[in-house]
This record gives sequence, C-alpha cells and structure tokens, in this order.
Amino acid sequence: MIKARGLTKRFGTKTAVDQAGFTVLPGRVTGFLGPNGAGKSTTMRMILGLDRPTSGDVTVNGRRYRSLGAPLREVGALLDAKAVHGGRSARNHLLCLAKSNGLPVRRVDEVLGLVGLQSVARKPSKGFSLGMGQRLGIAGALLGDPGVLMFDEPVNGLDPEGILWIRTLMRRLAQEGRTVFVSSHLMSEMAVTAEHLVVIGRGRILADTGMREFIDANATSHVSVRSPQLGDLARLLAARGRRTEAGPDGALRVFGTSAAEIGDLAADHAFRLHELATVQPSLEEAFMRLTGDTVEYHAGVPGGEPPPGPAGGPRGAR
Repeated sequence: MIKARGLTKRFGTKTAVDQAGFTVLPGRVTGFLGPNGAGKSTTMRMILGLDRPTSGDVTVNGRRYRSLGAPLREVGALLDAKAVHGGRSARNHLLCLAKSNGLPVRRVDEVLGLVGLQSVARKPSKGFSLGMGQRLGIAGALLGDPGVLMFDEPVNGLDPEGILWIRTLMRRLAQEGRTVFVSSHLMSEMAVTAEHLVVIGRGRILADTGMREFIDANATSHVSVRSPQLGDLARLLAARGRRTEAGPDGALRVFGTSAAEIGDLAADHAFRLHELATVQPSLEEAFMRLTGDTVEYHAGVPGGEPPPGPAGGPRGAR
C-alpha cells in the first residue's frame, strides 16, 4: 500500500505538489492522471525517495522508501526507460541490479523471458528501440518480485501487441494482491486497465475514487441525433425542457432524455432520423471537464476555435 498525507514539494517559489493526500491499495490497478506539469512525476519521485518532500509524508507499506532494507524486493518502479547505461547489454544491466540487491541470477533470465527480450538479452541497450527500452525497464521493476509496482507511462513506444501485454500484466499483478500504481496520458488505455483513479491538477489531488464513480460524477450521457429537420427537432425538444447542444461532429446532443423518447417524438411529427444513439460518457470527457481549469498550457486549433473549457464552452486566453 502507498499512503500520502499532506505531501508537498516546492522548488523555489513554485509549488509542484500541494498538500496531496491519497491511498493506493493492493489488489487493483490505480491510475494516476493529470495534465502535463500537474505534479505526477514529482509525486512518484517522492514516493521513491528521489525527491525529499518540503512537508508532509508518503509511505510504502507503512515505511518511508529510504528505510526499506531491500527496496527492490518491496517496490519495483519504471520512471525513465532511458536510465540505462547504453554500453551494457540488457542482461548485464539486470545482473547489476540483481547483485546489488542480493537477488539470484536465475531471476534475471526469468524476467527477460517475461518481457520478451531473450533474443536481444546480450545486445547493447543503446541500440534498443523505445519499445524495447520500455520492456527492459519493466523487467527491472519486476526483478525483485515486489509487492508494490509503479509505472510512469509504461506503454510509451509499445506496439499494439505490447500495449495489450502490459495491460494484461498489470491486471494480473493486481489480481495477485500487489499494489499497482500507473501514470499515463492515454485515457483510452486507462479506461480499460485501471479500476481506481487518483487525479491531480496543479499539484492538488482532485479525485481519489473508483473509475465508474469518477466518470459518473464528471460527465453525463446524452443522445446523439442527426436529421434533415434537425433545427425543428431541436426547437421542439427545447420547448419540452430538454437541453440540447450542437456536437463537434454536426450531430445534435440531447441531455436528460432517452433515445426512445426522441424516436417517438420524431415519429409523431414526421421527422426523419438519420442517427439516434445513446452515447455513454468516457473517461477522457470526464477528465477534461474536471481538469480543464488546471491545464498550464492551452493550444488553439489552427483555423478553428480554442479548446473547450471544463463545461464544454469556449475558453479564452489566459
């Protein structure tokens, strides 16, 4: 288990992490989400004792990382896949880790097989692709067979087969009762991997909750409608108290009703429908709505409108 209480880190006048409190429990994959510069990497570094908190505390299984007697046997982490001596082979890199942590040599070959690097185990890591480097970093995290695992952008550089592999691996590790904490910008991947979410924005924890609860609390379902008489249908729905808005794809989004009700209404007024579908809210939509005000840099779309704010409306320059 990982537990943070009042965790704060300042770099000069900048507060990177501000009174963060959250718990990462064993037996499930916990996703760590936040915009760029939100404080994710700094938080993970403080968990691993690489950065010292300005105030507050964070523990792994009730102890600070620095006090762990055999850290690699208790915590495995992938923060930077490039943090490998390029002249060393994958096997020698893992051998150094194993010997410095009192781990048997056979474990090196086991994890090389687990991540699929047996055929390149004796080649210098400087020639590895980004995906191969990720696999080597994951092998290092798994080397001590730890009960707590932390991954920062683990699917970066992986092909579709590799993404499916790491997703399945993280789920299996959690099912074994381990604590799995993973940071990623890929909302679609987190949506099918994580069961629980910790969301951070500008250094503050914005949510510490289950995946379904997070989506339900920060996004709403709607009915997507297309019709040659869309304007007339929209006015009719508005007259009946239904909230509507134009979607970016040209369809009409209708809230607070069902597809069946809209279909019956259209039939009663002889409106032709080209699309009528219930759209469930996504993790990406919920994340954007919650964190819209915490994004440090906003980029506009060339020739288009600026990106939407947290409520779906236009955002001006800040």
